[in-house]
Amino acid sequence: MKTQFSILQKLSLVIAIIFTIVAPIMGYLSIGLPPVIIVGGSAVIGLVCWCATYLKNPVEPKIILPLFLLTVAGLQIHIIEEYLTGFAPAMSRLFGIPWSEKSFLLVFALVGPTIYTLTALGLYYRIPIAGFVAWFIFIGPGLAEFTHFIFPLIKPALHAAILDPLTAPIQGVLITNMRNYYLGATGKYYFPGMWTAVLPMIPGIYAIYRLFKLNRSAKPQE
Repeated sequence: MKTQFSILQKLSLVIAIIFTIVAPIMGYLSIGLPPVIIVGGSAVIGLVCWCATYLKNPVEPKIILPLFLLTVAGLQIHIIEEYLTGFAPAMSRLFGIPWSEKSFLLVFALVGPTIYTLTALGLYYRIPIAGFVAWFIFIGPGLAEFTHFIFPLIKPALHAAILDPLTAPIQGVLITNMRNYYLGATGKYYFPGMWTAVLPMIPGIYAIYRLFKLNRSAKPQE
């Protein structure tokens, strides 16, 4: 059977595609390549998964909404650890990108929670685009948080052998307190956010499994 998309579904698809293209470009222009890989990759995978599941068969709020809220709650706790340990400046030193704490807070502590709140409302009313945002969160801040366990193994682009925090301009932006978390220099296996990275991963990964399982059971028999 062919699926007939409503106007709302088609509009949501257009918005999701635009986001998938524009968000990585904006991240690249403002920070650099890492956002393209992390945000862009999560958006593309989330878009494909959303098209295959929620866009065609919106999930009941009582199923997806708790999973989304648990993932977001875990993410917010995770962001607290990242802020307290200097995630953004550490990423700046690691990759040589201009990511300040101000921009980190703007995106993850102010804009992010606003989007999460509206997404929760959208999931309650089964609005298609809300499903895309949920999938993006399940894939990005959910599944992709495993990258925190890789970061301590990567040699920083800026003064890898110097243990003291750096303050220096990067691409015209002054970045302060760039700490070195390179295992080869510190002897300690840690990177900002690593200890709480599993908090959004657990409900995020389970949500991915649950949504695909529901989608398979919802398919009509041939």
